[in-house]
Amino acid sequence: MRNTTIWSLCLFIMLNLACAPQPNDTMEAELLFEGKALLGEGPIWNHETQQLYWVDIEKRQLHIYNPATEEDTYFETGERVGTVVPIESGGALVALENGIHAMDLQGGKLTLIANPLEEGIRFNDGKCDPLGRFWVGSMHLSAEKEAAALYMMDENQEVQQMLDNITISNGIIWSLDSKTMYYIDTPTRQVKAYDYDVASGNISSPRVVINIPQERGAPDGMTIDEEGMLWIGHWGGGIVGRYDPKSGEMIQKIEVPALNVTACAFGGEKLDKLYITTASIGMNDEQKQEYPLAGGLFIAEPGVRGVPADFYKGLKNN
Repeated sequence: MRNTTIWSLCLFIMLNLACAPQPNDTMEAELLFEGKALLGEGPIWNHETQQLYWVDIEKRQLHIYNPATEEDTYFETGERVGTVVPIESGGALVALENGIHAMDLQGGKLTLIANPLEEGIRFNDGKCDPLGRFWVGSMHLSAEKEAAALYMMDENQEVQQMLDNITISNGIIWSLDSKTMYYIDTPTRQVKAYDYDVASGNISSPRVVINIPQERGAPDGMTIDEEGMLWIGHWGGGIVGRYDPKSGEMIQKIEVPALNVTACAFGGEKLDKLYITTASIGMNDEQKQEYPLAGGLFIAEPGVRGVPADFYKGLKNN
């Protein structure tokens, strides 16, 4: 009788394991909004307003998508806009081709804060670190090799260059314990980890934790989930991959009906929805026919939650 009970228990466990979703499952993203973006990028969830901010770099627009009303509104930025982050006291920071600006989201007024860029360089992806400092990278307009850099703007609006010899600065995120910064320079096809000092913002001891094979495309924007796994958009690969930074392996994949997947961000009331931006540029005629939804905003529910985005803590009186 005892052996029968043990066998029944083992069978029950095996059946449940077989039916449970596996971490390397492949799923498909669904179109949420046919944005027709030229270069959709920089999604970030504002957990206070329950809205998704994202940008179209080449159309020079900051978009705000409201899932409750299914409405997408946008502001003209006048210059290429690389990324956006909410400001804790209200409004948003936008990194434009001509500098970092504060934007009033009531009327769209822009106020220049700082511009460390040289001629021919524009800002690209960026996020705020756990202390609310704004990190943003750059790239040459012709993607000239090692012509760009990574910057940090602190609470007092002082800008410091943190890395140089960058080609296309892209995904950036911090570990759950705030001890590691993960960073992507797209043409390297690598994710690097840096030791991160949360008090000073200093980074050190760079090492490669993920290598992206050529057949998957190139790594672009990046976010992190509540289990510490990294989610990376693949330019030219048509997927978002979930990676374990300890092993370097891709453990889950979301297929997106767009060739150039640029970035992703967790959102929704429970942070259990993954919003995905894409681009319609960079494709030949055959690819445009194959991917008619390219440039759209997509969504997936991967079975894991994200963590709240950090807001910029400067500009208290904004």
